[in-house]
Amino acid sequence: MGECRRWSEGDPILEEYHDHEWCKINHDDDFEFMMLCLEGASVGLSWKTIMHKKEAYCEAFHDFKIDACAEMTDEELEKQLDNPDIIRNRNKIFSVRKNAQVVKKLQEEFGSFDAYLWSFTDGEQIDGHWKTPAEVPTESDISVAMSKDMKKRGIGFVGAVITYSFLQAIGIVNDHLDDCEYR
Repeated sequence: MGECRRWSEGDPILEEYHDHEWCKINHDDDFEFMMLCLEGASVGLSWKTIMHKKEAYCEAFHDFKIDACAEMTDEELEKQLDNPDIIRNRNKIFSVRKNAQVVKKLQEEFGSFDAYLWSFTDGEQIDGHWKTPAEVPTESDISVAMSKDMKKRGIGFVGAVITYSFLQAIGIVNDHLDDCEYR
């Protein structure tokens, strides 16, 4: 397999993610919200760790249904601090509810979370047409602007680098190398 897939090779979960989700456009608000939360959970950790806990996260957080997450009680969130199948970081766990509440406001303002996200690129996918992994950036002007706006609105765990990874995760950015068969 080529250079593009090297970071995922040998791990069936990461290979599946690289081949069928990473940098693929997805306009579903709940999927985008899930990826926002999972990227936030990955702060300070490896993406591999989070992807291997994805099913447990979905179970713990109502399949990342925005309305259900926005209504989670303190008791429900506290219970997750004892869940060995997810990252037991209080701030990350409680950010799911807070982020869901902010996303609901974005849905009201923009019509959908998707519309808000794509407004940063005027609805166009950013495709770098990279030749080597070394060319792929870790942040961009768009991830910096989106990060700043999301933070201002109260979304947590959205620094510019994590936001760039999020943009890849939902397909606003396509960083598959030019010769990758999964472009």
